[in-house]
Amino acid sequence: MAKTIAMLTLAYLGRPVSFAPHTAHEPARLSASLLRLLLVEDNSRLRPALASGLEATEAVRVIGMCGSGEAALDLCLSDPPDVILMDVQLETELDGIAAAVAIRRELPRLPVVFYSIQDDDAYYRSFRRAGILTHYAYVRKSNYLLPELIVPLLRDAVAGGGFVDAEIAERVQEVKEKDERAPLALLEPNEQIVARLLARGLSNEQIAARLGFRDKRTISRVNGQIYAAWGLDASTTDEKIARTRATLIMHAGRLLRWDDRGGVYAVDARGEWAAFDLAGDVE
Repeated sequence: MAKTIAMLTLAYLGRPVSFAPHTAHEPARLSASLLRLLLVEDNSRLRPALASGLEATEAVRVIGMCGSGEAALDLCLSDPPDVILMDVQLETELDGIAAAVAIRRELPRLPVVFYSIQDDDAYYRSFRRAGILTHYAYVRKSNYLLPELIVPLLRDAVAGGGFVDAEIAERVQEVKEKDERAPLALLEPNEQIVARLLARGLSNEQIAARLGFRDKRTISRVNGQIYAAWGLDASTTDEKIARTRATLIMHAGRLLRWDDRGGVYAVDARGEWAAFDLAGDVE
């Protein structure tokens, strides 16, 4: 990461930098017009260098810079820009995705180009759940080192386009598929709460007391719904075994299946059931 930051700084300052040319599809270029840009970047070294590099293209005027989502929201409300160049990881708890959602709630479909070095499932999950449809781009910094590569993204977002870097699109899809296979996604909210408490080793009586139920049989019924949703009712009729397996599923964070001999299986990267080592990986 440090090497990438150094390369980015050199690129923004207009100094020679060696990198493999980006060959992925780029958004269509529009006729030149000066864009009023808000730059949101948490790295204090990169921020001024990037601003200088963008303004040197004579296509952008940076009207504001900040390093947090909260500051970005305040700046947008006081003086709305034409477009935002938004880092995904920011200084405070409000990340770039959440900041964009908050900003676009006040200023609908304000163009945003997400620009990130991070490769974290949480950001891809947030982006997917944000439901952003138009006036955006999401790219990896290492694929768009030069300001001249960023400007077309800004213009395309302003024009209403939607562009996702191929590498990021692949990771977003991976997270989507992972989430769709997540055990909790198959449960209703009250069932999710019970499953979490079950996985922490609480008895039905303790769960009922924790949730304010007077009859522990309510929890037994909820457990039955959990076992059915996870296919455990088909592999065992023993409640203790089903409970143990439900706990293992919660800790594994993925659906598991057991055969008649006790072999454990999980869906692999190809979408097929494969032998699974409960200590870690698909065998």
